[in-house]
Amino acid sequence: MWVAVDAMSGDYGPECIVEGAVLAVRELGLSVSLVGDEQELLDLLLKFDYDTEKIRVVHSTEIIGMNDSPSIAVRAMEDSSVVKAVRLVAEKECVGVFSPGNTGATMAAALLHMGRLPGVLRPPIAAPIPREVGPPLLLLDAGANVDCKPEYLAQFAVMGEIYSREVFGIQNPKVGILSNGEEDKKGNAVTVKTFEILKKIPFNFIGNVEGRDLYGSGRDVDVVVCDGYTGNIVLKATEGLAKSIFNVLKNSIRQSSFAQTGALLLKSTFTAVKKRLDYAEYGGALLLGVEGICMIGHGSSSALAVKNAIRVITECAKQKVNERIAARILEFRTVMGDSI
Repeated sequence: MWVAVDAMSGDYGPECIVEGAVLAVRELGLSVSLVGDEQELLDLLLKFDYDTEKIRVVHSTEIIGMNDSPSIAVRAMEDSSVVKAVRLVAEKECVGVFSPGNTGATMAAALLHMGRLPGVLRPPIAAPIPREVGPPLLLLDAGANVDCKPEYLAQFAVMGEIYSREVFGIQNPKVGILSNGEEDKKGNAVTVKTFEILKKIPFNFIGNVEGRDLYGSGRDVDVVVCDGYTGNIVLKATEGLAKSIFNVLKNSIRQSSFAQTGALLLKSTFTAVKKRLDYAEYGGALLLGVEGICMIGHGSSSALAVKNAIRVITECAKQKVNERIAARILEFRTVMGDSI
């Protein structure tokens, strides 16, 4: 079971990507196809000890940059690392792909070469958000679809419920719609119609949830759906707030010798908190609903993030997440009939 990794598209070059692949092989026994400049990748691999049968290099000559137009670049640069990595999945040589590069290019390549699962209207980005305790909450869509119809959001809920159950191990995930109030009729026309659809689907739908519920401070919910415009703002605001809180703490500690002593005593606690809030623990965000597993990472993905991305992709393949999504989408349409 091989995972394709776009080794060239990150912000800092292939060093961290190669190290993460080696960690996945060495610590987890997984198999990785690194896609990029062959000589550069082989030179980097010489620095590590690993099972050479579990890492292979696929040569590519082009790199799609962060500022390139996704739709144009994907078609014009067929020998780019992200396109070749995606094609390894489309050609069934790998079960999934990870790229820390241009998000739009990764999505465009996946849709062009892998295609959508049967019945899926729009693939969403599913982003894990750490909570106070337990597994992360799953937010989708986190940016793939700016404008959404109610049936899109309903399918996002179906896909997210399966992912939360099969990968995060939540037995009966609670599904909600992000809105400006818990009351049934709160929200805009899209969310109100989505509410009516989700009431008819046989899973644990709890209704509308508010922003504070995302972090475990309000209603208990595991999967939250919204349009990609809202979801992307929520995701980036969450990341920015977490970073700001840690910066405020560090600056405050530096200003007091008494606080520095206390911080030293609490070092293990701070480390545990930082680990819980670190996106690298989850690898990245999955593009659900495509034929194959596609994970999108931060441009600044660390070796830990790469290792965990490869791990999650492999877990999704083992748990047959795509097969379950395809079956559930068919059931969903059968339940809803002509109403969507």
